[in-house]
Amino acid sequence: MNHLSVNHLLGIKKLNKEDINLIFSIADSFKEVLLRPIKKVPTLRDVTIANLFFESSTRTRVSFELAQKRLSADIVNFSASSSSLSKGETLIDTANNILAMKVDMIVLRHPYPGAADFLSNHVDSVIINAGDGAHEHPTQALLDAYSIKNKLGDLKNKKVLIIGDIKHSRVALSNIFCLKKMGAKVRVCGPSTLLPRFLKSLDVEVSYDLQESIKWCDVANILRIQLERQKLNLFPSNREYSMLFGLNKDVLKNINNDILLMHPGPINRGVEVTTDVIDSNQSIVLDQVENGVAIRMAVLYLLAAKLKNK
Repeated sequence: MNHLSVNHLLGIKKLNKEDINLIFSIADSFKEVLLRPIKKVPTLRDVTIANLFFESSTRTRVSFELAQKRLSADIVNFSASSSSLSKGETLIDTANNILAMKVDMIVLRHPYPGAADFLSNHVDSVIINAGDGAHEHPTQALLDAYSIKNKLGDLKNKKVLIIGDIKHSRVALSNIFCLKKMGAKVRVCGPSTLLPRFLKSLDVEVSYDLQESIKWCDVANILRIQLERQKLNLFPSNREYSMLFGLNKDVLKNINNDILLMHPGPINRGVEVTTDVIDSNQSIVLDQVENGVAIRMAVLYLLAAKLKNK
């Protein structure tokens, strides 16, 4: 298969295994491009992409912009803080006004779950979900799985532990969908107040014991505590969370294998993980950042092909 089964990237749940493998294959090619002295290719010349970010972002936004520039696309950047949204304009009106300027693709980050899906049903453009509330973050899951695959060779039967604030994390949900589709075994670990009830319906293991879970896994993906999404205090303090679920050298010293350590960022050093652990040789955080550009180039390239068929 040389094309995606979907016309938009709204979430991992809508992709199949063949889609994911195709994205990985194309990302391999673009990763080679990124190692050249001249890192730019004319693949998306004359394609205009609008980046609509209604939430703050550093890594995702910069990664998408860099991917777009490497593919020679024309870019329009949109920030909610300086838009007419503050004057009462709706998401659809904002998108349609931008599309009237002949924009071909929209990369959308929004605080409300389902915003990307909603927009795809109301505007005539290719939509890429860059994170919608606590729902999904598909490109982050793809780059995480791709990073594991590059290090371990295959995802099938690999044991991946996701630690932390699962309840408020779009990264966790997309990672679970992606890893399960690729045959990995997934376990989540954290305080009971930060683990949603529906997890077992996703065929993942649930644990409240970090020490035992670290011994079980091949890969540990550490998530930050998302205080901005919590309406109530779901644990006593950062200090107590760190004592029970923070990853440090003492936790790692009792395991026999060198597990891979991941983090989608931003990192709260000293809370979910200590500096000496996340900066160690076991960490592949910078690999994730590097692979994010290649993965997003692959997604943009494959979805831009859908424009020619319209």
